[in-house]
Amino acid sequence: MNYLSVEEIGNCTLYLADCEVLMPHLKKFDALVTDPPYGLGEGGKMGNPKRRSKIANADKYGEFFWDDRRADAAVALAQTLCTYQIIWGGNYYDLGPARGYLVWNKLNSGDFADCELAWSNLNQAVRKIDLLWNGMIRAEKHIERVHPTQKPLGVMQFCLDQLPITAQTVLDPFMGSGTTGVACVQSGKQFVGIERERRYFDIACQRIGQAVSQPPLFAEQVLEPKQETLI
Repeated sequence: MNYLSVEEIGNCTLYLADCEVLMPHLKKFDALVTDPPYGLGEGGKMGNPKRRSKIANADKYGEFFWDDRRADAAVALAQTLCTYQIIWGGNYYDLGPARGYLVWNKLNSGDFADCELAWSNLNQAVRKIDLLWNGMIRAEKHIERVHPTQKPLGVMQFCLDQLPITAQTVLDPFMGSGTTGVACVQSGKQFVGIERERRYFDIACQRIGQAVSQPPLFAEQVLEPKQETLI
């Protein structure tokens, strides 16, 4: 067996597995939308993972060291499965030049980055979204932050909005707390997510299950972020 557990929730299939082990056995997908480890603690070159966990409220998330190194092999494998690709932190990977970068302006201050970049192979101009997310200070206060590198739901829906209308199946091999899956549920897309840590797999199952069971009126609401095209 290539996975420890699998859950079918609505149009979503969630695997508790190592994505490198599982992905060779998966079918092709229309799109890859993911946020892999950036390797910010790799070799002590770009920060200390223990310090990062304290910044992100270590009492809540506990110690985490999965960001010690990049997931180059897994990202490369995921790319072979997907036609359209959006990879957050792609500037930390050797993915080659891209025309269609996505920029998330966090509208923050202090030690946190002003923005994050997503590499994409989309044939479009650079797109930017403005959405406050400064540590525990954020626009989506009604959505609980349960993962130290969790992306806002609005940012992941912004990603899905960039895809061609024909892109209906989405893979996220670094599912985390399942935000990409929630966005896919609300957008009517089929989703396959992979997470190797039981704690976050269970959280993703719960969040996606709630998204499937809730009518649109009561779904996790997303603020309308400001979007711009950068020439």
